[in-house]
Amino acid sequence: MQININKISSRIGSIAGAPSLSQSVQPRILMIGSALTAMMLIAGCSPTQATQNESASAQKDISLLNVSYDVSRDFYKDYNALFSANYQKENPDSKIDINQSHGGSSKQALSVANGLQADVVTFNQESDMNLLVEKGLVAADWQQALPNDAVPYTSTMVLLVRNGNPKNIQDWSDLARNGIDVVIPNPKTSGTARYAFLGAYGYGLHQFKESVENPTKTDDFIKKLLANVVTYDNGARAATTSFTQRGLGDVLITTENEAHLAVQQFAKGKVDIVYPSYSIVIKNPVAVVTAVTEKGGKTEAATAYLKGLWETPAQELMAQMYMRPSNEQVLAAHKDTLPDIDTFEPVEVFGSWAQIMDTFFVDGGRFDQLARVE
Repeated sequence: MQININKISSRIGSIAGAPSLSQSVQPRILMIGSALTAMMLIAGCSPTQATQNESASAQKDISLLNVSYDVSRDFYKDYNALFSANYQKENPDSKIDINQSHGGSSKQALSVANGLQADVVTFNQESDMNLLVEKGLVAADWQQALPNDAVPYTSTMVLLVRNGNPKNIQDWSDLARNGIDVVIPNPKTSGTARYAFLGAYGYGLHQFKESVENPTKTDDFIKKLLANVVTYDNGARAATTSFTQRGLGDVLITTENEAHLAVQQFAKGKVDIVYPSYSIVIKNPVAVVTAVTEKGGKTEAATAYLKGLWETPAQELMAQMYMRPSNEQVLAAHKDTLPDIDTFEPVEVFGSWAQIMDTFFVDGGRFDQLARVE
């Protein structure tokens, strides 16, 4: 029940007559208070109940916005339905609605930094989260707020080729051969593209037994690979579309889950997956955008939404969507579709994400140098 106090006060004033400056204020306050109490009692609620009812009404329907990276949309579409159903059971008088926004991870992070009102962010790169910490939008201790350093699942980079693998592409090294057309997203806007570049670069260092400080053969290999790129799309899903629908390229460098979805749905019977001999670990961090949720009174709901990612039904859903859940038992049960592979973590090879960005992806960095057409 909502009561407009200003209207009530105005009405009482007109009935009682305007008081002179010499009148006692206390009787008037008592009169107004008595009138308010009487009206609430007539309506069947106490002042305390009215406040509680208004608060309950405000929290009855909650809407959350999950701003995420490009190729997670299919998983979160299903997870949102799973979470909403569970939330409804636990809060029968409330309804929660989850909205999604997807694009290149870094482009999405920049949108949130520039004002997009995300309640939660679910990225595929730590540096994108760090940007929001610097802006004061995400708490500095976001990694401690959730299990496993706030990473509910991981992935890796694989190679998607045409059905039957007519170009006989078996590993990263084949992408530098003459006559091979490569499709990847743009590392300036897409976290997936950065993992693609770093996956190939890490393979080169491993293959040639070089260090980041002295990568002569690796740089030559990457130059040849990048010379074969026929398109740099803004995000991973756009790159998938270029490869599967537009027919561009002989090979798409993409995430494991996106490759499986292409095989099962987007281009069934038209593409195959090739697992490289050595690839990169992709960590997918999540966090509550507390600067937004605290203003809207939605921090509790947003936190519950992210915590649900570690519950067994959600972890099982990840595995079914070809993501590698943090729950080792669930992962082990899906070894047929998520096989063991030899991988490396980028921070162990290249340094922190701040160092990675400064070395490879700033304007004029190593990516720009190696991708330059001479």
